[in-house]
Amino acid sequence: MSQINVDYVGQFNAERITEPARSALVIVDMQYATGHSSGPLAAKMKAEGNSVTDWRFDRIDALVIPNTQRLIKAMRAAGGKVVYITIGAALSDCSDAPVHMRSFFQSVNNYEGQRAHQIIEELAPKPGDPIVRKTSIGAFASTGLDHLLRTMDREHLFMVGVSSNMCVETTAREAADRGYAVTLVEDACATTHKELHEGTMRNFARFFGKVRSTDEVLGLLTS
Repeated sequence: MSQINVDYVGQFNAERITEPARSALVIVDMQYATGHSSGPLAAKMKAEGNSVTDWRFDRIDALVIPNTQRLIKAMRAAGGKVVYITIGAALSDCSDAPVHMRSFFQSVNNYEGQRAHQIIEELAPKPGDPIVRKTSIGAFASTGLDHLLRTMDREHLFMVGVSSNMCVETTAREAADRGYAVTLVEDACATTHKELHEGTMRNFARFFGKVRSTDEVLGLLTS
């Protein structure tokens, strides 16, 4: 995906030197609710005989989790930060969430105190890792993420998680508009359909930031 032809606007998407000490791995919504094959969304879809999420959860198990584990290790070793973004409500009736999100949060038990709201064990944060809970699709809209990143002097953001075309892409675009150097790690993101995933990567690479593989990012962090 990092080699795709992004047409004429690609020439304006300037390369910015990666400084590991000013970088952060931003892990988006890797919670049991929608980011794990044992979670309520996967179970709900399976019970309904809906196969549209097969690509999503197969990809999460095969690529997103192991690649994110590699990226966490490398980011810590390089002196960067690991920042976790979660989605969900604080209240059990989800009334603190935007109206259009409430019924979905309720359907997958995604509110504080529920297992569904927790970050998956395979990617569990360490003490001191920032965890930012959002109720919106984009993380900047409903949180203090921008303030946090600037306080930590982070300029380069490497984004992974779910869903590629929803929370990951929206957060990445918001970050780019705020002046951050943003990279989507293509093989550490997932959504429900291959076409949606690939379209997201192609569109983001046109103007907003870079799209790279895990191996490419590891090379940047260790060079």
